[in-house]
Amino acid sequence: MFKKIIQTDTSKATFLIRLLVGAVFLSEGIQKFLFAETLGAGRFAKIGLPIPEFLGSFVGSFEILCGVFILIGLLTRLASIPLLIIMLVAIATTKSEVLANKGFWEMMHGSRTDWAMLLGSIFLLIKGGGQWSVDSFMNTSKNNKIQS
Repeated sequence: MFKKIIQTDTSKATFLIRLLVGAVFLSEGIQKFLFAETLGAGRFAKIGLPIPEFLGSFVGSFEILCGVFILIGLLTRLASIPLLIIMLVAIATTKSEVLANKGFWEMMHGSRTDWAMLLGSIFLLIKGGGQWSVDSFMNTSKNNKIQS
């Protein structure tokens, strides 16, 4: 099971997707703590989510932790799963109202980052961390030990 989680392709370009997804989630997670009223608990309360104080810290912590894991390519597939869930909830809770009130194109414009993060996370779930990742290093190390 662990081998499947750290399995990755050998693409060097995957690093660019990891950099994009990891940096954005790390930044957004930190901002949920720095600017809790506008981006953390306050934002969650404004959109009507229950227990916003808890959820703000919970989501922010996951964004920070998973963002760091993705940046270094550690357990990339596993780290992408909570981020997928976060993005699906974000799109459902914030963009459905825009769609209903302002239409499809306004919703698409307002959700461009959401879609990029969602699709980037799906890419990492499918492909793994790529050649320049801790996952690749661990996978190579395990293979070398088995061959020795």
